[in-house]
Amino acid sequence: MFVMPVTRTHRHTYNGHARDLSRAFDRLFDSSVERVFAAAADSATRQPALDLRETEQSYSVQLDMPGIAKEDVKVTIDGKRVSIEAAARTEAPAPEGERLLVRERSATAYARSFTLPVEVDESASQARLENGVLSLTLAKKLKPATQLAIG
Repeated sequence: MFVMPVTRTHRHTYNGHARDLSRAFDRLFDSSVERVFAAAADSATRQPALDLRETEQSYSVQLDMPGIAKEDVKVTIDGKRVSIEAAARTEAPAPEGERLLVRERSATAYARSFTLPVEVDESASQARLENGVLSLTLAKKLKPATQLAIG
């Protein structure tokens, strides 16, 4: 049993700590389940952690996807809906004359979808995968101002 003191010093600080604590417990139990049920976890699709920021012109998204090559990532934009899928390639079997003693690294798949408040302009958006972090810059589809004719 874990006992962790939590004090309420400032409303914003408390909310941040509660969110961090919740995220830590989620990661703890996610990794424990994967270790206990390794066979099931090998084929399971994980939901990567993400950060989402907004400016006047775009959204900025960062997702953690360790072990994934950029060729294995698929980003789909459908209006306001953004979907990300990725799968790590499986390793080739051991060469002849060698035998595998331990395999703790396995194939990993990630999937995450979310809906944004404003439609995304696919042609002006960008994606980059660097050091296991997928960074998306999703340009907002800006509607030009219209003027109604008075008849």
